Amino acid sequence: MPELSVVVPVYNEEKTIEAFLATMRPILDGITADHEIIFSLDPSSDRTEELILAARAQDPRIKLLRFSRRFGQPAATWAGLSYSSGQAVVVIDCDLQDPPSLIPEMHRLWREEGYRVVIPQRRSREGENFVKKAVAYLGYWFINKTAVVEIPRNTGDFRLLDRRVVEELLRLKESHGFLRGLTAVVGFRTKLLPFDRLARHDGQGKYNRLTGSILIGFNGIVAFSGALLRLTGIIGFSMAALALLAALLVLLGKIFGWYDFASGLATLGILLLFLTGCQLVGLGILGAYIGRIYEETKLRPRFIVELAEGFGQRGEGQDG
Repeated sequence: MPELSVVVPVYNEEKTIEAFLATMRPILDGITADHEIIFSLDPSSDRTEELILAARAQDPRIKLLRFSRRFGQPAATWAGLSYSSGQAVVVIDCDLQDPPSLIPEMHRLWREEGYRVVIPQRRSREGENFVKKAVAYLGYWFINKTAVVEIPRNTGDFRLLDRRVVEELLRLKESHGFLRGLTAVVGFRTKLLPFDRLARHDGQGKYNRLTGSILIGFNGIVAFSGALLRLTGIIGFSMAALALLAALLVLLGKIFGWYDFASGLATLGILLLFLTGCQLVGLGILGAYIGRIYEETKLRPRFIVELAEGFGQRGEGQDG
């Protein structure tokens, strides 16, 4: 069992692979020679796989998982955790926004101070526009206001996990692996490590675009809170009260002769459209939960590995 595993989800990252490895290798060698780097690859249209295999030819501690189709970043991360064997596991993206230079301190906190989970926490988010920062802030605010567990703000999947924590995470059978939330669910002694997030090394992120961040955040809200269902009920009661108030105003209009107001079909039409819109919003939220139940009952694998380089007999055909 290696001392340290590093899990790297990748998709169309040919511009960053070489720089990532050039940065990561001396850092990991400075910690321990007994390590492995696991690239979890969604099938890519560029030279990402070729570059990883070329690096593996020079260093067998570099390993590759390639999926049968694109499963997305959460599944890629989960696959890396499933195939990792280190006493501690670091999850990190390869764009160098999350600095590998933090890993020695994360390792020290784990090894010397006994923390089972070490999570770098962003003090700043260089290279992100106002919209993405606002979405992140609102997402963390809403999740922590409604979730049954507290998820640290301004954190990503970049973290160090003790082997015991990884094993407990892998016991969870949820189809949607929201790592930030599930780490909080399993608990254990946790340390936050503040840092300043850098701009991306090169190109644009293929995983963490705004739409992807919103979908992952929505997944976290649905998976860790029933607040949206409760909100639907509150909106329903509010709309019912508003409808009764409107009916009272129409009645008063009839009594006092406010015909321009009381007999206007436009007012009634707007009210009906408003109530119908609220019903559709409620049905949409309810549908999100029902859809989640449907997916969980199917028990589909989180990922299917087509190629596993460096894992012996374990790799071919394994799934989550």
